[in-house]
Amino acid sequence: MVGRRVRGVALVAVGLVAALAVGACSAGGDSGGNDAAAPAAEGGSDAGAGRDQAAPGGTGGADLRVDQRSIIYTGTMQVRVDDVDTAAREATTVVTAAGGFVGGDRRSSRSADARAVLTLRVPADKFAGVIDQLAGYGRQESREIRTEDVTEQVVDLDARIATQRARVESARKLLARADSVDQLVTLENEVGTRQADLAALEARKRRLADLTALSTITVTFLGRDASTAHEGADLGFLSGLGGGWAVFLTSVRVLLTVLGAVLPFAVVIGVPLWLLLRWRRRRARRTPPPAGPNPAGPLGGPVSAPPPVPAARSGP
Repeated sequence: MVGRRVRGVALVAVGLVAALAVGACSAGGDSGGNDAAAPAAEGGSDAGAGRDQAAPGGTGGADLRVDQRSIIYTGTMQVRVDDVDTAAREATTVVTAAGGFVGGDRRSSRSADARAVLTLRVPADKFAGVIDQLAGYGRQESREIRTEDVTEQVVDLDARIATQRARVESARKLLARADSVDQLVTLENEVGTRQADLAALEARKRRLADLTALSTITVTFLGRDASTAHEGADLGFLSGLGGGWAVFLTSVRVLLTVLGAVLPFAVVIGVPLWLLLRWRRRRARRTPPPAGPNPAGPLGGPVSAPPPVPAARSGP
């Protein structure tokens, strides 16, 4: 009996030790798994953050950031100033200092209607600053800013240029291995065609690069008394009378123009034709009528009809 009890206690003790050992191993494995999963989760979050930073807005590419897109800026504004020439000179100085240049300058220096229209090319990163500085020269009456995103066109042109360069290079290699005159002529024509297409693509790329690198501002400086084309049309009797008189003068001017164009033909053709008709009428009047049988009698009187013949009578 005592031996059985001792063996039972020993078995229970071994079972408890085994259970504790298994629990410790599982706890260690779980902690190790958690410790290994934590860096992975942190690494995944860091990678996700890096991807989000590389592709803002979730569009997926570092080249799609605003500062890396190809955008064409175009501005049009109208400013009324006290001195048009002074404002134009200051605008030219500002654009030159910003690294741009004047692309066009059209001025009218009449005191009552002085105006200057300047086409300015400025770097894209200084576009907004130059616009605000020009508006400060006087009273801004209108402003319009337009943008055009040509990023996709630039990317497409880059791909097409790379492909076309590879085609030109392959054609040149084939040309170097030509072994007959016919192959030489054919390959030379092919190389020329591919080079022309490549030059056209590169010219388009340079044009887009110029438009994106330098923005265009068209500013109109108006004098104090200068009228604008955006003023509403005046209505009323006097306005209608003035418009009708202008239309009448225009119609008279058109009629006189047509008359002046027709008059040489009328003189050259009409005058000889009129003289010919007049000569024929005079000739017709002078020519006597043709001779014919005289219906008059010997004394010039009318001829009487012959007496009637009596009817014959039958015998008794």
